[in-house]
Amino acid sequence: MRGIELSERYFEAYGRPMLEKEFPQLLPLIACGLTGSGSECFGFDDEISRDHDFEPGFCIFLPEEDIVDRRTAFLLERAYAKLPKEFEGFQRHVMQPVGGPRHGVFRTAEYFREKAGTPDGILTLGQWLQIPETALAEAVNGRIFCDGYGEVSRIREALAFYPEDIRRKKLAGNLLLAAQSGQYNYQRCLAHGETAAAQLAVFEFVRSIMSVIFLLNRVYQTYYKWSFRSMRQLSLLSFEAELLEYLMTSDNDENAAEKYKVIESIAADVIDELISLGLTKADCGDLEKHAYSVNDGIEDAQLRNMHILAAV
Repeated sequence: MRGIELSERYFEAYGRPMLEKEFPQLLPLIACGLTGSGSECFGFDDEISRDHDFEPGFCIFLPEEDIVDRRTAFLLERAYAKLPKEFEGFQRHVMQPVGGPRHGVFRTAEYFREKAGTPDGILTLGQWLQIPETALAEAVNGRIFCDGYGEVSRIREALAFYPEDIRRKKLAGNLLLAAQSGQYNYQRCLAHGETAAAQLAVFEFVRSIMSVIFLLNRVYQTYYKWSFRSMRQLSLLSFEAELLEYLMTSDNDENAAEKYKVIESIAADVIDELISLGLTKADCGDLEKHAYSVNDGIEDAQLRNMHILAAV
């Protein structure tokens, strides 16, 4: 059973009845669900990942103290702590995981301020550029089981993905890095006899292209250990995952020519998608020229005139 399914079943079996019996006045004011850190919040959990921080539990989100006071929040925390410690063969943990609790009672504003730097889903241009993408992914992942107040759902919708200008800036920067590392520096490093540097160029190309593919799909890229798994589930260019894996896992002595062909093939696929989506006006196979064309399409003059790598 996946963690998010376990969480929802636990909530329906014990959480909702507890709320309806002991806190009926809170039901129109709170949200409950599973979101945040952990593979189970992304649906990537399996038997291996159950060795830590995996348990039946859920999150309860409360509005500010002027709506739900501190004493009521305390009583709700106690009621949550008293819920059954075992459910369908899984135990709730006594100790909190590293980084603090992942389940239980949270103030909505504090939770989203910690995850995304905003208590209400509103971010400045600078904040959009600075917040780690993985943090934004954690802010909007998982599933909300109920939301009587609507605040959590509204914030998650506001943070669902980057504004279009921010997306273009990130696309432009990553396209430029992919051009420099894959189309240009990989072969030059090999020509210099720097095989380790050549492989670093490959890694940089893979990292940048993966970022581009997530941006094209309008999906936040997850923590690195889940990136390939997440990429294989995307709609656009998900098939590139196998080619990117080949680039990272094959050596450069016997496969240099083939690897460069793969780099150019991936670049061509990305360019085709950029053209199909109307994101570039360039007409060539050079990712660098497409990077600057994407940047030229940014409407906000301040953002457009920032260094092309400002968002990566």
